[in-house]
Amino acid sequence: MAAEEEPSRAAGACVLVVLGGVLVAVLFAVDEAVGVLGVVLAGTVALYRSARRVSDSSTPPPPPSTGTVLAGETGEIDRIQEGPGEGLLILYPVREDIPGE
Repeated sequence: MAAEEEPSRAAGACVLVVLGGVLVAVLFAVDEAVGVLGVVLAGTVALYRSARRVSDSSTPPPPPSTGTVLAGETGEIDRIQEGPGEGLLILYPVREDIPGE
């Protein structure tokens, strides 16, 4: 038998958009002011949630620097590599060893 297919996220999003449209239509059918208030309230909630999502980063901050530098960068370019995106280049600087203490 074929493995069960996972439902599409796009299909779920379409269902939510249709349900949201029906809700907005009902609010405007009750009264125009109620519909406007509902749209403004939904926009405020969406903006608040997106702002909270950005500030609540699940990645921990990088560890503090130990101060040990093993190589310094010069102003010269060692090599250039094409990146994964169109027009993206990765420049690798020439490194020079710093003598240990």
